[in-house]
Amino acid sequence: MNKQRLVVVGNGMVGHHFVEQLVAAGALAQFELTVLGAEADPAYDRVHLSEVFGGRAPEALRLADPAWYAGHDIDLRLGAAVEAIDRGQQQVILGNGEAIDYDRLVLATGSVPFVPPVPGRERSHCFVYRTLGDLAAIREACAHARSGVVIGGGLLGLEAANALRLLGLKTHVVEFAPRLMPVQLDELGGELLASKIGELGVAVHLGKATERIVDGEQARHRLEFADGSHLECDVLLFSAGIRPADALARGAGLAVGERGGIVIDEQCQSSDPAILAIGECALWQGRIFGLVAPGYQMARAAVATLCGGESRFGGADMSTKLKLMGVDVGAIGDGHGATPGAQTLLLLDRSGGVYKKLVVDERGERLLGAILVGDGSDYDRLLAYYQQGMALPTPVLALLTREGEAAAAPLCLPDSATLCSCHNVSKAAVVAAVREGHHELGQIKGVTRAGTGCGGCSNLLKQVLDQTLSELGLETNHHLCEHFAFSRQELCHLIRVEQIRDFDSLLARHGQGLGCEVCKPAIASILASLWNEHVLAKPHRALQDTNDRFLANVQRDGTYSVVPRIAGGEITPRGLIILGEIAERYGLFTKITGGQRIDMLGARRDQLPAIWGELVAAGFETGQAYGKSVRTVKSCVGSTWCRYGVQDSLAMTQQLEHRYKGLRAPHKLKFAVSGCTRECAEAQSKDIGVIATERGWNLYVCGNGGMRPRHADLFATDLDDQTLIRYIDRLLMFYVRTGDRLQRTSVWLEGMEGGLDYLKGVIIDDRLGIGAELEAAMASVVGSWECEWKATLADPDKLRLFEAHLNAPEEPTPPRRAERGQWVPAIDIKEVV
Repeated sequence: MNKQRLVVVGNGMVGHHFVEQLVAAGALAQFELTVLGAEADPAYDRVHLSEVFGGRAPEALRLADPAWYAGHDIDLRLGAAVEAIDRGQQQVILGNGEAIDYDRLVLATGSVPFVPPVPGRERSHCFVYRTLGDLAAIREACAHARSGVVIGGGLLGLEAANALRLLGLKTHVVEFAPRLMPVQLDELGGELLASKIGELGVAVHLGKATERIVDGEQARHRLEFADGSHLECDVLLFSAGIRPADALARGAGLAVGERGGIVIDEQCQSSDPAILAIGECALWQGRIFGLVAPGYQMARAAVATLCGGESRFGGADMSTKLKLMGVDVGAIGDGHGATPGAQTLLLLDRSGGVYKKLVVDERGERLLGAILVGDGSDYDRLLAYYQQGMALPTPVLALLTREGEAAAAPLCLPDSATLCSCHNVSKAAVVAAVREGHHELGQIKGVTRAGTGCGGCSNLLKQVLDQTLSELGLETNHHLCEHFAFSRQELCHLIRVEQIRDFDSLLARHGQGLGCEVCKPAIASILASLWNEHVLAKPHRALQDTNDRFLANVQRDGTYSVVPRIAGGEITPRGLIILGEIAERYGLFTKITGGQRIDMLGARRDQLPAIWGELVAAGFETGQAYGKSVRTVKSCVGSTWCRYGVQDSLAMTQQLEHRYKGLRAPHKLKFAVSGCTRECAEAQSKDIGVIATERGWNLYVCGNGGMRPRHADLFATDLDDQTLIRYIDRLLMFYVRTGDRLQRTSVWLEGMEGGLDYLKGVIIDDRLGIGAELEAAMASVVGSWECEWKATLADPDKLRLFEAHLNAPEEPTPPRRAERGQWVPAIDIKEVV
C-alpha cells in the first residue's frame, strides 16, 4: 500500500500535539510524515517560557527530542522555514528553494507578536517575547541594563514583565487600555491586579499611548506618550497581542478572515480540502483561539479528519487560570456580565488582596462566569459549575465565602466531565488510573497526561485523586506541593532536626525542581519561625510574599501602610505627637486600628526607609503588621485605672507583646488581655485570650473574628504569671511546628484529632514529653529578635529594594483627594448590586 505524503508546517506545541495524536491513532501506517519547524529548537512548552529566567534549563521545556521523531520514522526538519505553498503542484517551498510534495498539508504556523507601528520600534534593544531565541537575545541585552519596559498589559505582556523582573531590571508595564488584562478582567479586578503587581516592584502605567521611541537622556530609550509624559528604559519588549501567522495561506490564495486567520470548518479543513489548519493560525466561525487547550482540541479534530474519526472542533471554552508574578488570576465564561438578565455577586477584600466576582443567571441557579484575583483556590469548583451546568448551592454567596455545606462538600462531577481540556482527559479516566494503582499526582499525570499542558487543572486533578483514594479507603497525601513530598509539619520537623537554614539546602536534600509560589513562602515562614533570621537576608529574600518583601502592607493604590508597634495601645503624649508630625510631614492618612495601634497609610515605597528612620530614632519599632506573625495584644486599662479591674492587664499586655513580637507562624496571631470578666478587650475572640480573675488569669485559645468567627475555648483557669507564660510558650511553638500552611489556630484546633482535650494533654500535662523543648525553642526566638526596620536601615543592600525608579529621584504619588481633613486615594468605587 502506498502511503500518502503528509506534511506538517510548524513544530510548536499544537503541531507537536497533532503529531503525537497521529502516532497514537496508528496513522503512520497510512501516512509518510514530514514535520517542518522554522526554529532551530524542537517543540517546547511556550506556556512556561519565563521559567527559563527563573533558572529552568531551556532543554527542560522540550516536549520531545528529535530522537523521538526519528524513532517513529518521522522526518523532522528544524530551521526549515517554508516560503510558499504551491497548491497546483501540491508542494511546499522552503527558503533554500527545496520543494516538498504533499497529499495532505497541515498548517500549524501559530501566531506572530503584534508590534504597534510606533516610530522607533526598529531600534536596537527592542524585542518581542515569543521564542527561546528571543529569550537568549533579551538575556544578553539585560546583562548590561538597569531598566526595562513592556508595551502591553495582557497575559503575554505580564509574563514578559515577569521575565524582566527575574533578570533584575527595574520593570515597567505600559498599557493603552485603562486596566490590565482588559479582555479577562473588569475594572475592580484589573485595579487589584495592578496593585498586587506594583507590590512586587513592577510599575504599571495605564491609559498610555506611545507616540514615538527616541534616544533617552539617562537610559537607551525614551518612550514619548500622547499625554506629553515620557518614560526611559534600557530594554524594550513589545507584547501587545498576537496576530495569526497566515502569510503562507494568503500567498496560496486560501480563504482568510478580514482581520486574519485561516478559515476552517469543524473538521479543521481550509477552503482547500487538501489543507488543514490548527492552532492560533486558524479562524473558526470568526474566532481566533489564543490558548493552548483549544489548539490541542483542533489537533485531535484534524487527526480524526485524516483518519476517519468522529472528533470535531466545535469551539472551546476560553476560561483560564494562571499565576502572574505569583498572583492568582482566574477568568471563567462571561465574567463581564454581558448575558441579558445576568446578576452579579462580588467579594472585595482590599486588605487581603482578594477579589471574587460571580455572574449568575437571572434566577441565581446557573453560573455564567467568574473573575478571581489574588485567590484562585475556588477556580476548579467554579469552573465545574460553569462547564457542567450544575445547579448552584443555596445561598450562592457561600461560593464566595467558603462557608457552609457548599464549601465543605466534595466536588461532585459526572464521570464524563473533562478535567483536562488540553489533553481531553475525563474524570472517569483519572478515576480508572487511581483504581489501577496510580496513587501519586505525578503518576496520574504520567499515565493520563492530565495537568501536563497548561497546568491549570492540577488542583482539580488533585481533588479527584484525593476523593477517589478516600472512596477506596486509602490514605491521601498532604504534600505541600509537587516539589516537596512532605506536609508543612514534616518539613518543619526536617528543617529543625537537620538544622537547615535556607531554601536551596532543603530543596537539594528533600525536594525536586525549582520550587513554586506555594512552597517558597511556606518554607520562608518555617525558617523565620525556627531561626528568626531577617526575612530580607539574601538567602530568604526571593521567597517572601509581597508584604514581607517590603516590610509593609500594600494598599489599593500601590502605596504602603506603616504601622509602628504600640504595645497594648499604650503610648505617651509625646509619642502621639511624633506620629502625628511624621504623618503630617509625609502626607499620610492616619487611623486608630481595631488592635489599638495607629495605622499610617499612603507611603510610597521609596519613602518607607525615611519614615522608618524617623520612627526608629524616636524609639518606635516595627509592628510587623505585614507578617504572618504576632500582630497585636489588645488591652483594657485593668486595675491600674478601672474600678472593676482585678489584675494589672496593662502590665501583662506589655509582657506578652514584647515577648512574642516577631514570632512567625502559619498564619497571623492576635492576642488580648482583659482586666476583669467584663471583657472589654474581647479576649475570647482571639488566638490567645487572657482574662483576669481574683486568683490569677484564665487562658482562652484558638478563637478568631473575621469572616468565619470562632469563640475561643477556655484552656486553663486561675494561672499565675509564670504558668500562663509557660502554657502560651508551649502552645504557640506546638502550633508553629504542627499547623498547616496558612492555617489559623481555630482551624488547627478544629482539625486536631482529640481536639481540646488532646491539646491540653500536650501543653498542660506534657504527655508527649516535649514541654521543655517547646519552651527552649520559644526562648531562642525571643532572644534573637531584632527590629526588621532598624536592621534594614543599617544594610545598604536591603535598602536598594526601596529605591525610586531609575528615571526619577522619587516615585510619583498616586492621585489623591481630600476627605474629612485627610488625603485618600482618588479611585472611584462602583456600587455593585
